Amino acid sequence: MWVDRRLPSTYIDGMSETTKIASQASSSDPEVGLRSVAALRRLVEQLEALQVRNARNLGWSWQSIARELKVSKQAVHKKHAGRRLRPGR
Repeated sequence: MWVDRRLPSTYIDGMSETTKIASQASSSDPEVGLRSVAALRRLVEQLEALQVRNARNLGWSWQSIARELKVSKQAVHKKHAGRRLRPGR
């Protein structure tokens, strides 16, 4: 299945896996729950990095990004400033 004209179904497959992990986070088995929490934490970090990169590529200031993330400008800059922008930026 194609989600849009450019991306194959890996998006849908990934969403199904994410939904499964999220539901396992409330498991009564601590091993399952904690493993799921760790996986969700990794996902959130990846999503944050992606969106910060998108914002910077579009010319957003560190202050604007920090405001949306509800953190200080210094915190977001320290965490993400060393990451590469899209080539040519």
